[in-house]
Amino acid sequence: MRATSSSATLRKTVNHLSQRTIVYLALFVGAVLVALPFFWLVRSSLMVEGDHFVWPPIIWPTNVVWRNYVDIFQISYIPLPTFFWNSIVLVTAATVGELIATSLVAFSFGRLQWKGRDLLFAVLVATLFLPSQVTIIPLFLLFRQLDWIDTLLPLIIPSWFGHAFFIFLMRQFITSIPFELDDAARIDGCNTYRIFWNIILPLAKPGLATIAIFSFQNKWNQFFEPLIYISSKEKMPLAVGVRSFQSALSLPGGTTTYNVSWSHLMAATIVMVLPIIIVFFFAQRIFIQGIVISGVKG
Repeated sequence: MRATSSSATLRKTVNHLSQRTIVYLALFVGAVLVALPFFWLVRSSLMVEGDHFVWPPIIWPTNVVWRNYVDIFQISYIPLPTFFWNSIVLVTAATVGELIATSLVAFSFGRLQWKGRDLLFAVLVATLFLPSQVTIIPLFLLFRQLDWIDTLLPLIIPSWFGHAFFIFLMRQFITSIPFELDDAARIDGCNTYRIFWNIILPLAKPGLATIAIFSFQNKWNQFFEPLIYISSKEKMPLAVGVRSFQSALSLPGGTTTYNVSWSHLMAATIVMVLPIIIVFFFAQRIFIQGIVISGVKG
């Protein structure tokens, strides 16, 4: 009996180790496949011009050209520092507005009782099914009447009115906070504003952080709207500005007249995606939690 028990235990241990090995092996292969394009991008940004098209391909350049990352900030035809600064202004202003508007509206939908609340929330959720391309022409005409075209205002001001998905996300999080806290606070003499500021907001910090990360990612990568509303090069955000490197490569004499190469394009792309990678690396737990929040009861 003892020998049989030991054999069963050993077999169970071996099966468990085998399963874990398969899982870790699959995760490793998946991680390699996901990281390979980024590795290829970094490798291409450090190469001498012309080595990108060598066959068989060079896995890693023999002469690493770090100078490419300095050159992209010194090309007069493509003001990359200006693009970078515009993106920082855009992301900061839009994210702050998104947090303020989203928290206030979600608090109203999630904690306050008023006539027509559920109907209006249903209409808000329904707007999530409306493609942004449908509203681009009316919004363009509106912003033109306001004389906001060729400024960052069309990209910033709408965030101060909240985003339907972020409001839905935050409302789901707020409704998960026990309502007994509100009753206890009112017994102690707190008004609605103090309940929002002193109770709900501190407890909703994970939800706010999630929205901040999502908003940062969306605004930093935003390409379509800036392309529609902004025409001046000195007002373009980084996502649109990096496209100037590709345009310069297609111009006659682009690699000579404007001193732009494929390595510069790849280096500028690295500069574009690096902030997103850094933010995700330090906040990946909150980022993943934000995907789960929408499943919390509402």
